[in-house]
Amino acid sequence: MPRDARAYLWDAVHAADLLSEFSKGEDFAGYRANAMLRSAVERQFEIVGEALNQLSKVDGELAAQIPDLGRIVAFRNILIHGYATVDDALVWQVLTERLPGLVDVLRRLLEG
Repeated sequence: MPRDARAYLWDAVHAADLLSEFSKGEDFAGYRANAMLRSAVERQFEIVGEALNQLSKVDGELAAQIPDLGRIVAFRNILIHGYATVDDALVWQVLTERLPGLVDVLRRLLEG
């Protein structure tokens, strides 16, 4: 029996909340200098991507409401499979520029 689609939304929102918590007060230089922070951020992005990938399998209509879903899943795949070539600047950019908009969408869908 598949999980409820909202559980995947919750997983993604929870991971996004952790991303915000982990990076609060940090700048790019601090991020690059802190291997534990980079690892934690990458792991939570992996969870966001996997949760949304699973959501697309159980509720395509709901998943279709998430902008750039394919890019989010692809980002997850890069973090996992391309671990040796992860671009810290790209991860930081996604964290600071793209994540807030995604969280807004996910929260709206979760509440709806």
